[in-house]
Amino acid sequence: MKKKNYHVIGVMSGTSLDGVDLAQLKFQISDEGVWSFEILKSETLPYSKLWKKNLQEAISYSKEKMVGFNAAYTKYLVDVISEFINKHKIENLDGICSHGHTIWHQPENGLTLQIGNLPIIAKLINEKVICDFRVQDVDFGGNGAPLVPIGDRLLFERYDYCLNLGGFANISFENKDLKRIAFDVCPVNIVLNKYAELFGKQYDDEGKIAASGKLNLTLLEKLNNLDYYSIKAPKSLGLEWVQDKIFPMLGDSGSVAEDILHTFVEHVAIQLARQFPDEASVLITGGGVYNRYLIERLKSHSNTKIVIPTSELIEYKEALIFGLLGVLRLRDEENCLSSVTGAKEDHSSGKIIIP
Repeated sequence: MKKKNYHVIGVMSGTSLDGVDLAQLKFQISDEGVWSFEILKSETLPYSKLWKKNLQEAISYSKEKMVGFNAAYTKYLVDVISEFINKHKIENLDGICSHGHTIWHQPENGLTLQIGNLPIIAKLINEKVICDFRVQDVDFGGNGAPLVPIGDRLLFERYDYCLNLGGFANISFENKDLKRIAFDVCPVNIVLNKYAELFGKQYDDEGKIAASGKLNLTLLEKLNNLDYYSIKAPKSLGLEWVQDKIFPMLGDSGSVAEDILHTFVEHVAIQLARQFPDEASVLITGGGVYNRYLIERLKSHSNTKIVIPTSELIEYKEALIFGLLGVLRLRDEENCLSSVTGAKEDHSSGKIIIP
């Protein structure tokens, strides 16, 4: 008989490079199959300037260099997770559910790589680790992303849409056939944070710099006409696409940084607003929620019922759901939806590593 209660740690590192998100979690499933959760402790350990620089540059590493970098990052994650466990005196875990950090994501070439998932991680922490959630989906012909929608379905079904504003904006919803649909909408913080760094800031606090800029209509039109936006789901985005399509376009625009931020926020707001029918309820999480100017522009372009939850859920929803993905994998239950990723079938993905 399967357990009904689980105690795990969810670990997530996103493309915005804010740091490593960790959440101590409890999950419970009722006799009727309804999941509930509790976030007991949560913390983000920010990357040092060196780690952030290395992670930004790693996309261009050779396969040989990546082997050593993967080993170094795995050891780094061991230290981060161990520090979290020791600090909060966490015991009796069913597992550590770790996403790792995405370096390469080219599903069209059958490739996705999340570093930090080497088998040594379980031995060094001395805990069962569930990780490498994306690889099997790509092997099954899927995009390997997004993976969060199974959690949206099981934990947040009362909302019409779930929207996450992280490095990329991604949404999740049930269509008329009661199939879960999800995809990356557009880049967000992966672009905004890069331009905020030109002002000596890690991010544009409340979108104040963007709000001070002016709109470049020519650039806005070019952004909104990118081919990706006309492609039907399932689809996903990666850093490679941003480096190839977005950054050159912004750099060639002739605009100063605050005008680029202003224009890109407008672009994001327009792309997001296109996804939602009138009066839909939209749960918004991720660091982009704190960009007040972006939220204002989204409201100006749409007539949705925007729901912004507690700061804990805003910041740790992805760590929470990767915790759930790990629990589902332990139960050998589906945690990847073919309707979302485009894989040939629903499946239970992730490696279970025993110390």
